[in-house]
Amino acid sequence: MKKLNSESGRLQSLRRSRPSAKARRWWAAGLLATAALTSLAQVPGAGAAPAPPAGSAVLAPLQSLPSLEVPPYMGTWYQVALFPNVFQRQCVSDTTAIYRQQPDGTVEVKNRCRTADGRMDEALGQARPTGTLTGTTLAPARLEVSFLPAWLRWLPVGWGRYWVIQLAEDGRYAVISEPKREYLWILSRQPRLSPADEAAIRSRLAQQGFADLSKLQMHRHTP
Repeated sequence: MKKLNSESGRLQSLRRSRPSAKARRWWAAGLLATAALTSLAQVPGAGAAPAPPAGSAVLAPLQSLPSLEVPPYMGTWYQVALFPNVFQRQCVSDTTAIYRQQPDGTVEVKNRCRTADGRMDEALGQARPTGTLTGTTLAPARLEVSFLPAWLRWLPVGWGRYWVIQLAEDGRYAVISEPKREYLWILSRQPRLSPADEAAIRSRLAQQGFADLSKLQMHRHTP
């Protein structure tokens, strides 16, 4: 009888802790996307591009910024442009990210966006440094992010690379990507970029090896 009561109690506890359908949707999408990135990175040669033709230029590896001051980077960012991806396909406008540094050096990440039916969708994740964090300086400017629930974050496939590859001198915009250049986000402290900033970002991206910027999609924010 004690055993039956114990099992019943465990089942009730699991039911109470079961995540919402919306949370499971974010987690599943995040796992699908980051699993692809991480598993390819861990298998030598997997997903490698074909060798370029003889005489053609070899694309240099993408580099993150050499360092990042973490405290000024925290706070609210507006997503103003991106390469479309599967795990944000429900977001039609008003996507923001709020970063908050934790005492252990990790960063709480809260993403919000508006869906096609006008609702606000939200995901809570965690970023952790992959560069060396010395005091408030991360060198190089590299993190990895997971939107899996905390009890699944030990999985190696649940983390996607987050490299800061551009940052305005006054911190008004930042550009995020990863080594394969398949993902790209432009973040701004304001809902819109100035034409001058957009031109400067695009010019620098071309120098960084992003040859096809036709797929860069500007993201809408409602007034």
